[in-house]
Amino acid sequence: MDEVLPGVLHWTSFHEGIGQPVHSHFYVEGAALFDPRVPEEGIEDVARHGRPETVLLSNRHHLRHAACFVERFGCAIKAQRSGLHEFEGGDEPDVLPFDFGDTVAPGVTALEVGALTPEDTAFHIAAGPGVLLFADAVIRDGDGELTYVPGSLMGDDPEGVRAGLTAALRRLLERDDFDALLFAHGEPVAQGGHARLAAFVAAQERAAA
Repeated sequence: MDEVLPGVLHWTSFHEGIGQPVHSHFYVEGAALFDPRVPEEGIEDVARHGRPETVLLSNRHHLRHAACFVERFGCAIKAQRSGLHEFEGGDEPDVLPFDFGDTVAPGVTALEVGALTPEDTAFHIAAGPGVLLFADAVIRDGDGELTYVPGSLMGDDPEGVRAGLTAALRRLLERDDFDALLFAHGEPVAQGGHARLAAFVAAQERAAA
């Protein structure tokens, strides 16, 4: 577990279901976990930094080990309203809805991305220079470059999904309150993230022109 920014913690664990490492985060001041899996050091490694109160899912596919944190800390789990059907019936834990624009934890705002899935969310975290945390809309490849998920994961209209993602990211770039980027799939960018995201979006727009 490492500190990306003061009070913003990051760790990586191997996700057996998809056969690759994934990334989890804890914003201590907001008592908010994002897409968490239990760290390799164990759940008490989170507890030594602070007591989480909320688990925030950046999309409906990122439940991961949320139930473990509910059992240990009594956390509430929240996901964007459009994805709640994923958790109906069966043995799924209770998941509370939020809407885009909501303050979902102290210092954390849910922002709309959509396109890839209706509930796909970016979270703005009011820490340091400001942070955007992405679900599957933007990931980092093996070389650390920003990219989109493969077209095979974009449904029947990959071109349309890519266009929707690029438009959503362009809207997010209108904000001037972030400079760090966090990812559910990729190592953090602690500084220069706004410029890096802007360059990526511009490259996507040129490729689509």
